[in-house]
Amino acid sequence: MPSAWQEYKQKLGSSRPWHLLDKDNHVNEEIAKNRFTICEKCPELISLTKQCKQCGCFMAVKVKIKQAECPLKKWI
Repeated sequence: MPSAWQEYKQKLGSSRPWHLLDKDNHVNEEIAKNRFTICEKCPELISLTKQCKQCGCFMAVKVKIKQAECPLKKWI
């Protein structure tokens, strides 16, 4: 059985905060908006901070990263 830390790391996927620094790692604005629209409808989004309860990420920025993925597989 994986530890809580291992589960958390799995839910993060392969995206990391430093991927935001490289514009080549960004999706176009339309894809980012579509991803965030999905997040806004999800019950796992904390509306106050726009954080995902599953991975802890700030979704307003995570949706911009090419290699980012939803821990619930609602978008890739």
